[in-house]
Amino acid sequence: MATLILHPGKEKSVLRRHPWLFSGAVAQLDGRARSGDTVDVVAHDGRPLARAAWSPASQIRARVWSFDVAETIDHAFFKRRIAAAVARRAALPELAGQQGLRLVHAESDGLPGVIADRYGDTVVVQLTTAGADKWRAAIADSLQKATGCARIYERSDVEVRKLEGLEAVTGWLHGEVAGEELVIEENGVRMAVDYAGGHKTGFYLDQRENRRRVAELARARRVLNCFCYTGGFSLQALAGGAREVVSMDSSAPALATAQRNLALNPQLNKSRALWREADVFAELRNLRASGENYDLIILDPPKFAHTAAHADRAARAYKDINLGAMRLLAPGGLLMTYSCSGGVNAELFQKIVAGAALDVGRTARIVQRLQGAADHPVDLAFPEGEYLKGLLLQLD
Repeated sequence: MATLILHPGKEKSVLRRHPWLFSGAVAQLDGRARSGDTVDVVAHDGRPLARAAWSPASQIRARVWSFDVAETIDHAFFKRRIAAAVARRAALPELAGQQGLRLVHAESDGLPGVIADRYGDTVVVQLTTAGADKWRAAIADSLQKATGCARIYERSDVEVRKLEGLEAVTGWLHGEVAGEELVIEENGVRMAVDYAGGHKTGFYLDQRENRRRVAELARARRVLNCFCYTGGFSLQALAGGAREVVSMDSSAPALATAQRNLALNPQLNKSRALWREADVFAELRNLRASGENYDLIILDPPKFAHTAAHADRAARAYKDINLGAMRLLAPGGLLMTYSCSGGVNAELFQKIVAGAALDVGRTARIVQRLQGAADHPVDLAFPEGEYLKGLLLQLD
């Protein structure tokens, strides 16, 4: 096994149990290692620190598998880690019986680059790093043994793999679905999961509890759901008794899927649902010009900043849509606003939204801080894992 030697002082992050080692921390690699191989990480004076996956194509040169320098990284390692991740979720009452569930949340479950989501008896896995890619077979086998699921599908087709020097990979790793639609029920609402072509692994599981919150808030309200994608928030608002739900997205296929999802739920009042294909930024201005107003607005946009380097541009976009939404809210109305950008932390996001309220001359109060569901834990040593942040605001 090759040894990764760090520059003086660069061992501090590892001692704090942060799993990433950037190129600037690396003094040299002693020995030979291919992309994805396990290397021993040592301080400049030779002190052993961790075992990590080597990724020479990435600015994150190594990701720690284990801070126990005696632990062997092998098939049994992945079997233990994945079984432990599944068991942690099984111990949480709020996750009991969920048909859609994140089983493995990458670094926060001690498995950098490994995402695994369960939809009924199908697991969709996404491998985003060189180390995870190397252990594909062990990961798939460990997931099948830990869950007993009949099928495992790989969705390793995200852009970040290019930074690791990896090609896109998709396809069945275990079992297969023959033409049937994959449907789950969440909070009493049925939703189709596009595991082969949808965003992420086919569904936004991280917003489960926030969708439930919308159902609680929506009764008798006029609701505007921006960036609605396949209608998760919209259908929960209808289930909660909203007077009307207007759903906007720039993607015609996403809106078509949303309407199919509505059709899966005959208990919902379809006459209260309106669908609008539009650029949200422009349409918010058009709605203001038309004199529209709403009682509850949901802003759940796509990622505007992948890294802190894009934070300024993202800040302008977040401010723009929050300004537009606040101008459309009736007095006493509620705004549920989110950022899933890793480059925008919770403090900055709150400042951006506060700036929007100041510019429109309205008082906004935080009713609740919002985050990902319990199956998306955040390791305290890895704050980068807290990508989803949100605010529920009430405006005068």
